[in-house]
Amino acid sequence: MSVLGVIPSRYGSTRLPGKPLIPISGKSLIRRVYEQSKKCKNLDFVCVATDDPRIVDEVETLGGRGIMTSPDHPSGTDRVEEAVAGLEREGIIKPDIVVNIQGDMPFVHPQMIEEIVDALLADPSIPMGTSRYPIAHQEDYENPAVVKVITDLNEFALYFSRSLIPYPRMKTGIPVYDHIGIYVYRRDFLRTLTQLKPTPLEREESLEQLRVLEHGYKIKVVKTGCEDQAFAGCSIDTAEDVRHAEELLRERGLTDPT
Repeated sequence: MSVLGVIPSRYGSTRLPGKPLIPISGKSLIRRVYEQSKKCKNLDFVCVATDDPRIVDEVETLGGRGIMTSPDHPSGTDRVEEAVAGLEREGIIKPDIVVNIQGDMPFVHPQMIEEIVDALLADPSIPMGTSRYPIAHQEDYENPAVVKVITDLNEFALYFSRSLIPYPRMKTGIPVYDHIGIYVYRRDFLRTLTQLKPTPLEREESLEQLRVLEHGYKIKVVKTGCEDQAFAGCSIDTAEDVRHAEELLRERGLTDPT
């Protein structure tokens, strides 16, 4: 089965304009995401889907493939679908599985991606997968920017929320899980997803993945085995996040931009 990785990367950002090209210890954000994604053993092809030629230029200097897509997409999922359809028309790849790799995670670990892909390769009935890890800091429990997820006993999502779930009334010690925004889809399901209408809970929580659950589809949520979750799960939305990312690199002795 062929597996395609797509990194949606939009130039405009309310809180951090030009975010994909902002340097983090000498390397642009999009370069870091692209280079980490290329390390994945089960991705046959990796590309960047963007709305700005400057991002295409940056990716092509790395020998990668950048794809111009519409600036009007309402979500990264729609941008991914356009890129996949374009590659199919060109005959470059006709993927069985598509990975949506978030363009704001500079240190995404290849293992995080591989685990979810492996889950779909092992079970053809799974239409879509994503990832999670236990929240380490209690202050994140009430942080709406940290999206929580709960699953059934077979690791299929029951709900995603910006609120604390589950509520610890009995304090049994059950972990609270942070949702990692990497998505893996069967090719046909990605097409279906972009055609589904937005749903009430999706609008209320501003979480696109709730559209999948509200329409009755399942999402496999793999608990990652990646050990350095604070590093691998780092995401960039503000200038402060950039400073924090550079500090993480210094702490790990990884500041050499080459």
